Amino acid sequence: MAETVAGTGVSLSLTERLSYGFGDFGYSLAYNMAGAFLLFYYTNVEMLPAAAVGTIFLAARLLDAVVDILVGIAVDKTRTRWGRTRPYFLFTAIPYALVLVLVFSVPDWSENAKLIYAFLTFKALGVLMSLGSIPYTALMPMMTTDTRQRLKLGGMRSIGTSVSVILGTAATMPLVGLFGGGDQQRGFQATAILFAGLSLIALFMLFRNCKERFDDGSSPRFAVMPAIGEMLRNRAWLICFVFTLLYFVRFGTMISLTAFFAIDVLGHPWMISILLPAISGTLLIAAFIAPPVLSRTGIRKGCFGAIIVAIALFAMLPLAEDRPPLFLALYVAASIATSVTITGIFTMAAEAVDYHQSLFGTRNEGLLSSGISLATKIGMAVGTAAIAYSLAAAGYVPTAVSETARETIRWSYYGWPIALLALQAIVVLGWPMNARRAPQPASPAEAAA
Repeated sequence: MAETVAGTGVSLSLTERLSYGFGDFGYSLAYNMAGAFLLFYYTNVEMLPAAAVGTIFLAARLLDAVVDILVGIAVDKTRTRWGRTRPYFLFTAIPYALVLVLVFSVPDWSENAKLIYAFLTFKALGVLMSLGSIPYTALMPMMTTDTRQRLKLGGMRSIGTSVSVILGTAATMPLVGLFGGGDQQRGFQATAILFAGLSLIALFMLFRNCKERFDDGSSPRFAVMPAIGEMLRNRAWLICFVFTLLYFVRFGTMISLTAFFAIDVLGHPWMISILLPAISGTLLIAAFIAPPVLSRTGIRKGCFGAIIVAIALFAMLPLAEDRPPLFLALYVAASIATSVTITGIFTMAAEAVDYHQSLFGTRNEGLLSSGISLATKIGMAVGTAAIAYSLAAAGYVPTAVSETARETIRWSYYGWPIALLALQAIVVLGWPMNARRAPQPASPAEAAA
């Protein structure tokens, strides 16, 4: 089954749309496993101090500010027989998979040596993630200029994200137990090897089946600093950047805190396998809800409404803490609402490219995508580091959890989401574009594709 891209005569086959979704699965699986369990792995398996681990997460991600911008510029300057984005998928897939295994293979060294190893491998994972995910985000506006088709591609990307979350969160601990046989170090390493293999398959499908069709014909030789200045004056890009940043600060806090919350506050470790996938695993449901809803309401109104619903549901969670079925029902419903905004983010990133062209005459897909990637990683780092520092400040000890630490975990789990969602609601009201606008005219390059 193929769907014609309006005004171009080009069809996006089901295989191509599915392969685009595989791309997010390939890049997100490693990051979801690391985001959900790396803090736990470092502190509870490798016995590293929580404050030092928080510093590793934060420092590694702050360095990405330079890396991501350089990768974005490189994409805009790339011209190869495979296109501008696809060679990055081809040449980084194997190193990315190998580094994932190394991240969960901390040697039996001294504490300081372990911390250095953790920083270097985690940083390497981030660099390789940038080299793949930034071109991946830049690919969507090159595939089609039709907003409705982009929403559908965003839906497929949401499905890829959702499956990666389910595997990277709900399946991780059972697989660790299965492969480790009581040895969590061995279990985490074996699980990382499995996930690395799945990522390789997904990224190969992305490279093989997705095509670049839209090219503004701009020269790869351009002045970098003026281009960055134009990006910072692009209101649509700024809104998308801040909205994405806030989303992933919330995501980072919740995904890193959930195991502690389920074990030390709720007293139900079994809930980890439901709570963690629900944080973004509900994208699988939202992938089918978001495109028609956002096409009808527009991104601004649709995302704002979804966030208001999510805030109301999160506010009810403390009242249902002693009733697991009700707690889980409220939590899943809130997660579905927030997941609608992720499809919005994917489309906003592509729309910001069109807005940039209307302002400055160039598209700079790579540079603009680098900013969105940066927002994702800094948000995750800030959220995870905030939790690590909070645990350290509360005197968290895995073998003897104090009441102070338990209350810190409890109210961090409830308070952070509501505050960050409220900020997101304010930010999205500034979105300058209407998602229901008519498709843009095709370029000569796209029309000839």
